[in-house]
Amino acid sequence: MNFPPFKYTAAERFLHYVTIDTQSDPTSPTTPSTEKQKNLGKILVQELLDMGISDAHMDEHCYVYATLPSNSDKEVPVICFCSHMDTSPDCSGENVKPIVHKSYAGDKIVLPLDPAQVLTVADHPALADQIGNDIITASGDTLLGADNKAGLAEIMDAVYQLINHPEIKHGDIRILFTPDEEIGRGVDKVDMKKLGAKFGYTMDGETLGHVEDENFNAKSAVINITGVSAHPGFAKGKMENAIKIQQAILQALPIHTLSPETTDGKQPFIHPTAVKGNLENAELSFILRSFTREEMDRLEDILEAICVRVNKDFPNSKLEVIFKEQYRNMKEKLDEFPQVVDYAMEAVTRAGVTPIRTSIRGGTDGSRLSFMGLPCPNIFAGEHAFHSKQEWVSIQDMERAVDTIVHLAVIWEEKS
Repeated sequence: MNFPPFKYTAAERFLHYVTIDTQSDPTSPTTPSTEKQKNLGKILVQELLDMGISDAHMDEHCYVYATLPSNSDKEVPVICFCSHMDTSPDCSGENVKPIVHKSYAGDKIVLPLDPAQVLTVADHPALADQIGNDIITASGDTLLGADNKAGLAEIMDAVYQLINHPEIKHGDIRILFTPDEEIGRGVDKVDMKKLGAKFGYTMDGETLGHVEDENFNAKSAVINITGVSAHPGFAKGKMENAIKIQQAILQALPIHTLSPETTDGKQPFIHPTAVKGNLENAELSFILRSFTREEMDRLEDILEAICVRVNKDFPNSKLEVIFKEQYRNMKEKLDEFPQVVDYAMEAVTRAGVTPIRTSIRGGTDGSRLSFMGLPCPNIFAGEHAFHSKQEWVSIQDMERAVDTIVHLAVIWEEKS
């Protein structure tokens, strides 16, 4: 169907949301990991209530739930749209000062609070598709927060459009906003019974038109090292230094492959993320990523084999490897419900954009939700260069994401 002209609110909402500091904290044991995430949650709830969504609320764990009731006389599956409220701890998210660069002409964009931060088409090829569009960046000393406040603004705007255009028919739509996605805990405390949706979509993707139905399998690995301590003056033949064992393990890792800096596409990697310890006790942390379970088994075997090999040079020390699953490839579940992705591709097309079915070298809340009973691919939100001071988003891309959400609601109603 052809929609009436929308008076979009996504950009206005986004420019407000990014000024609220919502960084999550991986060292915190609580949910949410930072109380300040609730500041944005309260704003979102109030905006939903003001729009007439009477059940909008935030629970004690900082999850925002709301329902846009059906206006159809059909029995339509309940669908959910989801985005996360937190921003990455990798880069400051405090005192974000967004800048709108009107009618981008292809020139370099210099961020004023740190002139060393320069956006160019050479470094950001996606900017080449934004000529004439309005680009939003931060000011150079913080990230922007488009990951994932662009998704929040798009879902909120889509709800606004559906409420103000009752002639657009849809079924029940559930809204879910989560904390702590950036630290891998985004759906730890989701109440799936309360959510009550059959299918879902995360609005947390990058390039215009992308629909992501495949992501990494993800595991963490921790190598605990127990060396042998001795007085350094009398250590010959006795000491086995846990710090040197760490070093030997790191030096044994592949150099030209199996690392983030040497792989792309669907290539897997083993990535050391943290080291700590002393002479007697040390620890190495890793993340392992692959698109297939078979590749994941191979990565585990490689890391274990390195430990066995290194242990031979330090025979009186103990090396223990502990693997922990973080999330899995959502494609395993989405292939059971092909209409979920098919409808997303059709919605993108109806929004006037060429759909591109692709994979993501990462994970979203949707990958975990898919294994919790909510098949949930990821749709573009327009965010680029996330987790960095050069993060940016296009207002026009955000508006096409709003159109996509609305078309998805319509398609589910039409095909029911």
